[in-house]
Amino acid sequence: MYFLAVNDSISIGATFPFSGKPDRETEKQRSEQWQPILRYSGDLSLPDPAVPALDLHSHLESPETIMGTEEIRKDMDISSWCAELAYDQWTPLPVNGKPPSARYKHAAAVIDDKFYIVGGSRNGRYLSDVQVFDFKSLSWSSMMLIFEPNAGDGSKENLISTSGHVLITWENKLLIIGGHSKSSSDSIQVGYINLDTHTCGFLETSGDIPVARGGHSATLTGSRLIVFGGEDKKKRLLNDIHILDLEGLTWETVETMQVPPAPRFDHTSAVHGDCYLLIFGGCSHSVFYNDLHVLDLQTKEWSQPESRGDQITPRAGHAGVAVGENWYIVGGGDNKSGCSETLMFNMSKLLWSTTSIVREREPLASEGLALSTILIAGETYLVAFGGYNGKYQNEIFVSRPKPRESAPPKIFQSPAAAAAAASVIAAYALTKPEKTEFIESDHSTKLVGNNVSQQDTEAELSAIKEEKNALEVSLAEVREENSKQRERISEANNTLSELSKELLSVQGQLVAERSRCFKLEAQIAELQKILESSSSIEDEVISLRSQKTALEGDMELASSTRQGSGGFLGWLSGNPRT
Repeated sequence: MYFLAVNDSISIGATFPFSGKPDRETEKQRSEQWQPILRYSGDLSLPDPAVPALDLHSHLESPETIMGTEEIRKDMDISSWCAELAYDQWTPLPVNGKPPSARYKHAAAVIDDKFYIVGGSRNGRYLSDVQVFDFKSLSWSSMMLIFEPNAGDGSKENLISTSGHVLITWENKLLIIGGHSKSSSDSIQVGYINLDTHTCGFLETSGDIPVARGGHSATLTGSRLIVFGGEDKKKRLLNDIHILDLEGLTWETVETMQVPPAPRFDHTSAVHGDCYLLIFGGCSHSVFYNDLHVLDLQTKEWSQPESRGDQITPRAGHAGVAVGENWYIVGGGDNKSGCSETLMFNMSKLLWSTTSIVREREPLASEGLALSTILIAGETYLVAFGGYNGKYQNEIFVSRPKPRESAPPKIFQSPAAAAAAASVIAAYALTKPEKTEFIESDHSTKLVGNNVSQQDTEAELSAIKEEKNALEVSLAEVREENSKQRERISEANNTLSELSKELLSVQGQLVAERSRCFKLEAQIAELQKILESSSSIEDEVISLRSQKTALEGDMELASSTRQGSGGFLGWLSGNPRT
């Protein structure tokens, strides 16, 4: 069956007064009546003169020029257009035809020069359409899908009527991870769209399947999909880690160490060097975050490294994408103002910087927008779509990231190996200038005609190799120390597990003893009642004995009196007893 319609649904709870999660009744009012007053904080009270602000009004077309503009768009070469863009500045992309309906909390991905938009929310409804933008023709189209019920359970639930989900590209498919929807499933669902056959459905997964959620993050590294946080159906906030093996479709719950991030949703995540998972921002039901957390995917340890650079304000509902070692963050809000700056975080140097700032009420200063990358003529560009800042957005914006020098990968070590790691990084920093100096010196001597002997060159190379070997030895020592620490932690965890079992056993014995003591106390109380009643019986017995004694005395006295007298008849006969 085909489905392209928008399905009604109740929207998720409110967080932002202008750009967050409008409820069903107030969302329409805000879109019609809202007059935004965006307040910047810190150094962003005014646009930086060195970073030109984007004025979208200069790009608006008058009715007289629409026909001519359409002809220009049809003949426009996207490669030439992108090559003329200024670095790190957002520019609206000219589009042929009518764009799709505006929305927020949708998901997006780019495959083969096509920009896919899936689902989202608008006016309190979950959207169920798939929109495709072709960068070659600069035109939008809707994708019609045939839903394939799951052969295992005969499910016929609508696949894409959702928001707050994540879209991942895998082989020839788009994978839809979780999201808020009207689904009856209590476990997270993984939907798919086959781009070859235009079919869709749900993947059957196994293992420790996590609870259903939306507003989470899902990051792909190799064939592993790492899911963090979000909000479940009962509006409970989460901070758990789950990994889905896309080759075996098996879920695994990751038990982490150290202090994890606070439970949150509407954050962003990225993977650096296939070794570290980074979590930035997000919010709870009352707090907005600007913190950065790192999970070592090998040791499963959380850390919160100290970053440098620009001061970053708290935000949620932003979008992020990594280009090499640089992580770009766009949009979001903090319940007071929309975030109008585009941030770049260098994951190797742990350095924050602001690449551009847009003006108030611009579409990019929105919450719930989608961000992706596209490769055009060998160069990577950022592509943003949608969002909500009091008004739903449906424009495409393109930014050309400025080429930047790469840095040596940042190593996040455990506290026990921090000193050794610092020495390795310092040694790396020292050897790089020495090597550069050697090359420059060699080049200059060639220019002036001086000949460097083969022996000297070999000596320099030998010294560099020795330094490299020393660094490798230091790195091996650090890894060995990490391995020892992991073994110690494992032993400590085993000991803790055994002690916990003993504690449970002792607690069980204590409960049994308390029950026995309670029964004994009840028996003692009954005996005390019996003893109290026996005391009164003894008093009665003593009283009866006293009465008996007195009665016996009276009887003896009466008997003796009768025996000492002959009686009346004896007196009459004159024979009284003597």
